[in-house]
Amino acid sequence: MGYGKRTGFLAGLTVAQISEFSLIFIAMGIGLGHVPQDILGLVTLVGIITIAASTYMITYSHQLYSLFAPLIGMFERSGVPREAATDDHTGDHYPVIIFGLGRLGTAISMQLKDKGIKVLGVDFNPAAIKHWHHLGLDCNYGDATDAEFILELPLKRALWVVSTIPHLHTGLSSEDPRKTVVQLTRTAGYTGKLAAISHSSVETEELNFLGVELILEPFQDTADHAANALFESFNVQINKPVQGES
Repeated sequence: MGYGKRTGFLAGLTVAQISEFSLIFIAMGIGLGHVPQDILGLVTLVGIITIAASTYMITYSHQLYSLFAPLIGMFERSGVPREAATDDHTGDHYPVIIFGLGRLGTAISMQLKDKGIKVLGVDFNPAAIKHWHHLGLDCNYGDATDAEFILELPLKRALWVVSTIPHLHTGLSSEDPRKTVVQLTRTAGYTGKLAAISHSSVETEELNFLGVELILEPFQDTADHAANALFESFNVQINKPVQGES
């Protein structure tokens, strides 16, 4: 289908198990006399094993890929047109590289652009990449948890690496993309500063422990800005002279 070995492997793990509908189909086949009776036990056993194993395969999918990547490379199609890089920015100089091109990442990038600072955005969502191109921002299509892709980014001359990718605790994988970005960029030789989004004090402590210098807290930062604006407006009203006073 034109995808790389990593995307194919991770997607394949999510559909590796047979579902309970397989038992229904086998039962129908037995009832119609199309399938022998002893097949039902075999399909049931395969279903129990694959359904139980799929939970762990999906949870630890990235670790499994690292283990099997050297073996499945021979099956990868050349070219992978669906995952071709949108642009080649390997030799360019970007002081800031932002992972995650959502509302926060886009807002930060637009303000930095207005201040004359070049930003390179990274996202695995084709729609986000298209939107960034429409805004006139430089971006690369790629997975922030892919070590091979990280090595291709112009990290050595970057001053800041920012991750606005939230960690979804209800996601299929237990991997925290923010921590992965920190680990992979450091492994790739990046020596600059790190910033990451956080939604709780626990996440903030964990990111600080990993060496993240700047913690972005959208809800708290918005509350602080709103409170300061309201407080300043109160001071203006209190200190404003009443009409008619001398």
